[in-house]
Amino acid sequence: MAAKNPVQLYLWHHFVLLPAALILAGYGITRYVHVAGDDDQIARLWFTVGALAVVGLGVLLMLRQHYALTLQDRICRLEVRQRYFEVSGQRFAPLEKDLSLKQILRLRLAGDAELPALAQAAAKEKLSPADIQARINDFQFDTMRV
Repeated sequence: MAAKNPVQLYLWHHFVLLPAALILAGYGITRYVHVAGDDDQIARLWFTVGALAVVGLGVLLMLRQHYALTLQDRICRLEVRQRYFEVSGQRFAPLEKDLSLKQILRLRLAGDAELPALAQAAAKEKLSPADIQARINDFQFDTMRV
């Protein structure tokens, strides 16, 4: 039997905020429509509930950015793997297991000529991201990262 890729859900997003915001939005808007135009506390209450639901949906939109940034981090890892393989002819995986994401992101800034030696030094010497950046002579600036 083939291994299955597990479905990954962000619990806070999928099971708390999204249902709560949708329920509040639907119910709050429906109730507010029935009392709209009245100047009493019930109308204010349902307006507040509807406003909170809109804020909740806004938070959900911001959480969507979290997914995009996570994907961007994966793409950056793949970029360093590919560049390392192209310039050294060796796989990056043995070094990658000893490097943090921040270290890998700093290695992206290194030019092709210095990438293999710098990656090996970062893994062996446990260089901090700041130390990696200090050793880079040929910067390849990234103007497209969010």
